[in-house]
Amino acid sequence: MIEIHHLCVRYGDLVALRDVEGTIANGTSLAVVGPNGGGKSTLLKAIAGVVKPCDGHVHTNGARIAYLPQQSSVDRNVPITVAELVSFGLWRETGWFGAIDAKRRARIDEALTTVGLTAFASRRIDALSAGQLQRALFARLLLDEAEIVLLDEPFTAMDAATSAQLAALFANWRAQGRTIIAALHDLGEVRQYFPQTLVVAGRPLAWGATDEVLTPDLIGNAFAFATADHHHAEPHAHDHHGHHDH
Repeated sequence: MIEIHHLCVRYGDLVALRDVEGTIANGTSLAVVGPNGGGKSTLLKAIAGVVKPCDGHVHTNGARIAYLPQQSSVDRNVPITVAELVSFGLWRETGWFGAIDAKRRARIDEALTTVGLTAFASRRIDALSAGQLQRALFARLLLDEAEIVLLDEPFTAMDAATSAQLAALFANWRAQGRTIIAALHDLGEVRQYFPQTLVVAGRPLAWGATDEVLTPDLIGNAFAFATADHHHAEPHAHDHHGHHDH
């Protein structure tokens, strides 16, 4: 269980998120939605321990966490191959530079096959399209047996068919009892894949069953939040998908 108590996060003088209070049970699939700068990424970073709260705290009770940040934060200039990137999902078992034996190599190959990147195993990550890189990052998560999976805009640069293919992995993770928390801007994807939703706009506006939370009035109020005061409260991606991966 993740326990969040009176969480507040600021960047310099700007309060990006405040007054978050609640618990997330094991095995929950929770979407976090709201306007750009509303605190979606900040909440995930706070759970991951990437940012420190200015008030309150997050307890993950010793659970292992896998965190997929927004793609814009991934350094694509690191001279590694797709297979090497995916192999980082084994770091809990091998350490960062541990040997990859035949059994683990087979697991890497299986993960690449699952995301449709078998032919790209030896390609450098700086040669990938945005959609291909996102698939590779998913493959890395497949090897990381974390109990909590945090996904920040996981379907960026993907077409609908690829998004559906990767979202099918969520069912496997849920069956394994993993907790999935994803920041999303596509409300159709939220309704399709996430039974629970948290709406944030600087603070929580609603938290509960997706079909009860995603009402037109509530969403309208949330997105009316995008004011100049909060526009730069956190780094954020634009709301378009960019180049699609076909």
